[in-house]
Amino acid sequence: MSSLETHVHTVHADGLEIFYREAGNQDAPTILLLHGFPSSSFQYRNLITKLAGDHRVIAPDLPGFGFTEVPKARNYQYTFENFGKTLEAFVDALGLKKYAMYIFDYGAPVGLRLALSRPSAITAIVSQNGNAFDSGLGGAWQPFRAYWADPSPENRQALEFLTKFDTTKFQYESGEAHPERIPPETYHLDQALMDRPGNKDIQLDLFLDYRTNVALYPTFHEYLRTRQPPLLAVWGKNDSFFIPPGAEAFKTVLPKAEVHFVDGGHFALENHLDEIAGRMIEFLKRNRA
Repeated sequence: MSSLETHVHTVHADGLEIFYREAGNQDAPTILLLHGFPSSSFQYRNLITKLAGDHRVIAPDLPGFGFTEVPKARNYQYTFENFGKTLEAFVDALGLKKYAMYIFDYGAPVGLRLALSRPSAITAIVSQNGNAFDSGLGGAWQPFRAYWADPSPENRQALEFLTKFDTTKFQYESGEAHPERIPPETYHLDQALMDRPGNKDIQLDLFLDYRTNVALYPTFHEYLRTRQPPLLAVWGKNDSFFIPPGAEAFKTVLPKAEVHFVDGGHFALENHLDEIAGRMIEFLKRNRA
């Protein structure tokens, strides 16, 4: 089989069966693609193909998302801290020593936690609407902030709309000039997996735990300021959750950070794949370890 083909695998790590997609030559520089809410590695199905000619591309599904299996007996606690630990176990299980990261949405705090624990492993970072600054949190975060300040049943229930189909579809289409070009299987698959028994409560727990990521922002900034990893922020400028100032803010700790905006929304890869992949490939060629 061609190394450019995408293959699906599972690996046992941290007591889980982690599902992941992989393509590219195993001797090529590695890039991890870390997905966001409410998606999975499926969101990278097209980007993987674009990158596989020059890279070993690996895209895992986080616990509670996609096709990663969490045994009930594992009693897994769905927190971003534990996601970071699971990702550490995953890269160790695959024997990965050096890698770039593509961080998006939830993948940003998870990937940056990995960077805190393995700073010498990170060769470069591409952030696509992967936030690490207060200035990047748009007005859509107000109900989250209310939940963080008072995790009452009422404030929890107020966020349930985020687990519904209309919101999932909105996240794909909002900010896009041509939403009709987005394949419907994207948001239908996300929703089908999120609708599995018990998954809504996992997501609501993660909404509350997201406050731990915000609390870690100064620590993330110190890592970036100290290590100065090459970073490209390529951002859908019409995202209502992670807004453009979050991309620009990387320059406050990384003076050489490259920032580029595409005229799209949160899931910008769906309609702007060639533009984003082109920027990435050129950036990664210049920043190989």
